[in-house]
Parts: sequence; structure tokens; C-alpha cells
Amino acid sequence: MRQDKIILGIDPGTNIMGYGAIHIIGNDIRLLGAGIISMEKLKDQPLKMKRIFESTIDLLEQFKPDELSIEAPFFGKNVQSMLKLGRAQGIAIAAALVRGVPIFEYSPKKIKQSVTGNGNATKEQVAAMLQKIVSLPPRSPLSPKGREPERKAFDFTELKYLDSTDALGAAICHYFHDGMQSVRNSSQSGNKKVSGWKAFLAENPGRNTSPQPLSSGRGAKT
Repeated sequence: MRQDKIILGIDPGTNIMGYGAIHIIGNDIRLLGAGIISMEKLKDQPLKMKRIFESTIDLLEQFKPDELSIEAPFFGKNVQSMLKLGRAQGIAIAAALVRGVPIFEYSPKKIKQSVTGNGNATKEQVAAMLQKIVSLPPRSPLSPKGREPERKAFDFTELKYLDSTDALGAAICHYFHDGMQSVRNSSQSGNKKVSGWKAFLAENPGRNTSPQPLSSGRGAKT
């Protein structure tokens, strides 16, 4: 059956929250939008939590996703940072629960593995691979003169923060993971349906999928 669904990815944070929305139509992955929600000017933690909740609700209303994919907090040495990220993730999840949107969580390593094939890939390599995987929405209708308006390809290097590409990576990871679940289910029923990362490579032989680092210089999440 032909897929047609919208996935919203979120990379939680108390200073910067990244988001990225994709529309899956068949085997095509179309970019709906990506960006960040900044809370750097808010010094009070409760105000940041309020901003995260309200912003997530706004994103859910804007993109109307069928599913939410969120990055799990990274377990590092800084306990305070882990606690803050956990709060941010919990607030975003609560917003999705309020709207009745199914939630899926993936570790940073799992997301990198799904997007690039390397669980230890850099953020720049993830962004570079997304540049090759994600396509733009269809062109707008013909102008009165019968000419299509010129469109520039979306350049991920234009994104100020890598948090937005991390969020897109979470959405892509869920798409591939969901596809592999379909493979398992169809295999059990005797079908030979193939989906996920390997299927994407097989169906898009012209794509150069070797990750290349992008020029950085963008802010990182704290």
C-alpha cells in the first residue's frame, strides 16, 4: 500500500530546540520545513518549559503530523545537562500526548546509523546525507504565462544550527525504522515487501550517498 504520512522530528533542548517535518509519499521523502526554537534569552527554567510546550503545540498544528519522532537525551558526564534535556524532551512529549500524536524515541547513535550508516557520524555528516536524501515539495502551479517559477534547491548549509538537521534526522530515522517494521510484518505474512534504508539506495541508484562534511561555523546546542 502506498505510504502517505507526515513525520515531525524534534531535537529537544532548553536553549535550542530543533524541528524538521517530512512528508512521505510512496518512496519519496519531501521536506516540509525545518528550523529551531530559541530559548536562549529566557533565563527562568519554567518559562523555557512553557515555551517548549507552546512551540511544540504550534508545530503540531502547523504540520499536522501523523507521528512524532524525538531524539532521546544523550547520556554524557554532565548530569545537569542530562536532566535539562530530559525535561525538555518530556515537555515536548506531553504536548504530543495532548494532541493525540503517536510518539517514537530514538537514541542519537540510532539516528546517525539510520541516516548515514555510521553510528559515530558527525553532525555535519548527518546534515550532508540529509541533503542527498530529502527532496523539496512539488513545484507551485504554472504562472499565468505558463512558466514555472524558478526554485533554488534547499541548502542545509543555510540552517544556522545543526539542531534542525538533527531533528530531520530523527524523522528520517523513524521513516526507515518504520519501513523495516513493515518488512518484518510482511515477511511473516509471506510477502516480499522491501522498505527502509537499503530499499531507498536500491530505488535511487543515481544518488551519491557518501557523506561529505559541510562547512560548520554554526552554533551548537548547550
